[in-house]
Amino acid sequence: MPHAHDAYRRAVNWFVEIQNSDGGWGEDLSSYKLEYRGYEQAPSTASQTAWALMGLMAAGEVDHPAVARGVAYLQKNQTSAGLWDEARYTATGFPRVFYLRYHGYAKFFPLWALARYRNLQRANSKRVQYGL
Repeated sequence: MPHAHDAYRRAVNWFVEIQNSDGGWGEDLSSYKLEYRGYEQAPSTASQTAWALMGLMAAGEVDHPAVARGVAYLQKNQTSAGLWDEARYTATGFPRVFYLRYHGYAKFFPLWALARYRNLQRANSKRVQYGL
């Protein structure tokens, strides 16, 4: 029977493999194709970068270079108002039929990921104790 650690390693490896050259992560409508395999690159977005960062940190990888690149992406793309612009659709409506944009995603998730990163950097433990 596979160990949970093996699943974490596979997830971490996948996140690292699909990270964009700008340090962020992105997904587009092609991920809902029936033959999608998870390696098709799409432009980075703040919310999807935040989700990838939270996944990596939940797997105990707060010190991984991919996390540092993702944090740098969020910091570089933060507007002077302290938020992120996100024009791409990042929420599912009915896959392959219509898609949604939740305007709060680009406000909430990047802040959450950056706060999680800061808190883990300052903590005695690099492990996520609760939630994502």
